[in-house]
Amino acid sequence: MTQAVQTPFTVAQTTVPIAGSDLRFPVRRIYCIGRNYAAHAIEMGSDPSREPPFFFQKPTDAIQVVPPGTVTDHPYPPLTQNYHYEVELVAALSKGGRDLPLDKALDCVYGYALGLDMTRRDLQRGMGDQKKPWEIGKSFDHAAPIGPIHPVAQTGHYKEGDIWLAVNGERKQQATLSHMIWSVAEQISRLSQAFELFPGDLIYSGTPENVGPVVRGDVIVAHVDGLPELSIRIV
Repeated sequence: MTQAVQTPFTVAQTTVPIAGSDLRFPVRRIYCIGRNYAAHAIEMGSDPSREPPFFFQKPTDAIQVVPPGTVTDHPYPPLTQNYHYEVELVAALSKGGRDLPLDKALDCVYGYALGLDMTRRDLQRGMGDQKKPWEIGKSFDHAAPIGPIHPVAQTGHYKEGDIWLAVNGERKQQATLSHMIWSVAEQISRLSQAFELFPGDLIYSGTPENVGPVVRGDVIVAHVDGLPELSIRIV
C-alpha cells in the first residue's frame, strides 16, 4: 500500500465544473494557441498564410470559474493600463500521449467549454519589444475565466458555429469556429509533438479579430453556439 505523502501545507486542486454532473474536471495544464484566426493574426502583425502554430501556457490557478446565468466579478489586474479580452473555445482532454496522429487527436477530448484569454496587452507588447518573454502579459491571477465543461458524449465536437464577444451590449468580436487556421484536432496533434499531453490538460483554441480593452465597470458577454454564455464584470 502506498503511503500518503506528508506535506507542510495544502495546495488546492484547480477544478472546473462538468455540466450536468456533480463531477469536476481536474486541471493539469493550460495551453493556449496564438493568432489562430487569420484576421486576428493580421491585426497582431503576422502573416497567417506562412506562420506555423505557436503555443504558450497559463498557470493552472489562473482559472476563474464563471457559472452560467451569472455575471461574475473579475478583478482588473495590477501593472496594466491596457487590459484586453479574447473569447475562445476551450478543449478539455481526458487522454493524452506523444506524437498523436491527426485522425486520433479528437479521441483525447473529454469536452468543451467557453473561455476568455485575458491579456495585459501593454505588458505583453512591451516585453516583446524588448525581446523578452511576455509571460507577464498572459499569466496572472484570474487570467483564464471559463464556464462549465460539456462532455463530447452529450454535445459532439464543436467545429462550426458562431463565436462572439460583446462589451456593454456592443458586439466586438464575431467569427465562426470554421475560421480557425488550425483546427482543435491539428492543435492537439501539433502540441503532442512538443509536449506529452495528459488527462486534465486544457487547450484555449484561439480568438477572432477585434480584441480590445476593457475598464472597470464594463460587462463582457462571451458566446459560442451550443454553449451557455459566459459573463463577467470588470471590477
